[in-house]
Amino acid sequence: MSVHVVVHDRGRELSGVVHEGESWGAAARRTARSVVGEPLPVDLSGEVKHFVVDHDCMVTLRAMTRGDLPDLVRWRGAEHVRRWWHAEGDPTPESVAEQYGPRIDGMSPTRMWVAEVNGRSVGFVQDYRIAEHPDFALVCPEPDAVGLDYAIGDPAWVGRGLGARVVWVWARRAERRFADVTTYFAAPDHRNEASLRMLDKAGFVRGVWFDEPRADGTTGTVVGCTLDVPTVLG
Repeated sequence: MSVHVVVHDRGRELSGVVHEGESWGAAARRTARSVVGEPLPVDLSGEVKHFVVDHDCMVTLRAMTRGDLPDLVRWRGAEHVRRWWHAEGDPTPESVAEQYGPRIDGMSPTRMWVAEVNGRSVGFVQDYRIAEHPDFALVCPEPDAVGLDYAIGDPAWVGRGLGARVVWVWARRAERRFADVTTYFAAPDHRNEASLRMLDKAGFVRGVWFDEPRADGTTGTVVGCTLDVPTVLG
């Protein structure tokens, strides 16, 4: 069965079909080749893959610096983030600098990124090769994948469809950084339906549930979600 893509652009719908051996993203870019701008996902979970070229909302990703730590403290402390990150501890300036400073400085396998909308910092992404975190690799169903965690920290941007776009921009960059990897992996809490639905829209597929060790010594039940890079991104 052919996979169809639709790219939304200023009220228009540009329709196309994914060719054999072509990814959904490549098909969207080809379908919208007359449009200036990168097609970003609206909803890739259905039979028709919906993308949009949004000329008014420019989503970018940049490396986090120590100058971003105050924003990170604020984002981690926001109620909608704290609910799912509470096992990481109270996000004081000191604890956040201790936890994330080595990642920013390149002293950890985990790397940190800031998501921006029209130049305004609104959230963050962290990524890592799962195999470089042995404790997690033991329980993870995709130990050879690249893992990611994410949060839209600014409450003003929550619930506006931004998460799937941020993850897509991250994934397009990850294609170059991890050229040997064919799977990206995220594992939200099984109760975090908003995060799970966002990953659906970004092209991830829900898989097995498993218990993940947490920083505070407890475990949490999470849902393993995978993105097949050749199929979705190319």
